[in-house]
Amino acid sequence: MQRVYLLFVLALCAVGCGEAPLYDVVLTGGRVIDPASGLDAVRNIGVQEGKIVAITEDEIHGSTELNVSGLVVAPGFIDLHRHGHSIENYRAQLHDGVTSTLELEIGVEDVESWYAEREGVSPINYGAAISHTYSRNLVMFGRNTGLAANETSDKPASADEIAAIEERIVAGLDQGAVAVGFGIAYTPGITTAELNAAFGAAARAGATAHVHIRTNREDFSNLEEVFAAAELSGAALHIVHINSTGRDRAPQYLEQIQAARDRGLDVTTECYPYNRGSTRIDSQQYDDWRSYSDETFAGFIWVDTGETLTRETFGKYHALGGTIISPPTYSLETVRTLVAHPLTMIASDGMWLDNGRAHPRTFGTFSRVLGSYVREQQALSLTDALAKMTIRPARRLEKRAPIMANKGRLQVGADADIVVFDPATVIDEGTFEDPARYSTGFRHVLVNGVPTLRDGQFIEGAAAGVAIRAGGN
Repeated sequence: MQRVYLLFVLALCAVGCGEAPLYDVVLTGGRVIDPASGLDAVRNIGVQEGKIVAITEDEIHGSTELNVSGLVVAPGFIDLHRHGHSIENYRAQLHDGVTSTLELEIGVEDVESWYAEREGVSPINYGAAISHTYSRNLVMFGRNTGLAANETSDKPASADEIAAIEERIVAGLDQGAVAVGFGIAYTPGITTAELNAAFGAAARAGATAHVHIRTNREDFSNLEEVFAAAELSGAALHIVHINSTGRDRAPQYLEQIQAARDRGLDVTTECYPYNRGSTRIDSQQYDDWRSYSDETFAGFIWVDTGETLTRETFGKYHALGGTIISPPTYSLETVRTLVAHPLTMIASDGMWLDNGRAHPRTFGTFSRVLGSYVREQQALSLTDALAKMTIRPARRLEKRAPIMANKGRLQVGADADIVVFDPATVIDEGTFEDPARYSTGFRHVLVNGVPTLRDGQFIEGAAAGVAIRAGGN
């Protein structure tokens, strides 16, 4: 903050001396919306050395000047739930307004190497959780099968195995993992003892547990299980993709979450704006695939080719392993309710790419909310939608990752992660059959003050993304 203060003082001095300060980047004439402060007005923004140092009605100038009149200027979006973390994935996210992206649901196997792979080459900010799921695979099965089922997925861990899983989680947290990621639906053998041990490790590190809870169509015992672990350990809890888990009962899940919050539990949740999911075809969730009807099979799409599946092709691909898009399992009205609900944040659950393809949420989650649910359906206000994408996810992480206290905001002193879009045209373009299409409507994206998307085009070589990890960033 001392550098920001110095830059601000120098700017004031230049004004006092009759000289107009020259910023690195200036955005002029845009509708500046900062959900954190409530600012919604036409302003000019000056950026210097990666920071916002001026938000003003006065005329300002810079080395790079972007006229953004008639456009919305907002904090860059923060995606808490992203599985695909290749540079190609990051490019897609830039076209969707994302400047910070994190793998927090499942997490990663090796925290140190994951961060090292992206250092100096990522166009957006990046972060990850240490994975309970992968730690369990390594300890109990001897190798990491990812989300694919293995012979230990539904097997309870022994006391020694629980201790070894906890040890791996602690090591990942010590290396700076932002959170602990749980895929309980993929490891149904997890016991209360194992869950409590892993939540305890998260709590001691001040890390949130990001959890894909068990599938349950009858009651709320899947929620009660993780509420109990959070209450016992003191860990903060984040329930991922409440739409995928709750389906058309998701509004009732939100009532349960609100009741837990009312009694003092630190719990939050998220959704994505689609009514079809995506995961590994060879995961534990499809172990009963042989019992499906022909109609059910016809609802699946094989991501690699876009083909609709049959009993025969499902069996073939199940043996091979890979990614599918599932049939609709809840209504679009439920999606609308969840996107607009005060409890939810927006997170993509964006997938890894197969032949450049994935579920369309990988390419268009945030633009779909802005275009379909804000502009067309008027399910929520623009400011409320932006809050779900910016300040709320930033605040969820900033206790353990202090860098986030300067993100998700358009304020003097904040990091210059800035998105500029046209509210009249922003929309997602991908479909389930043809998903690999960039969103439209995003004009400019700055990452730590560096223009990374300009006039809708990615700036080749841009690599201003920095690590989001625990500690004094």
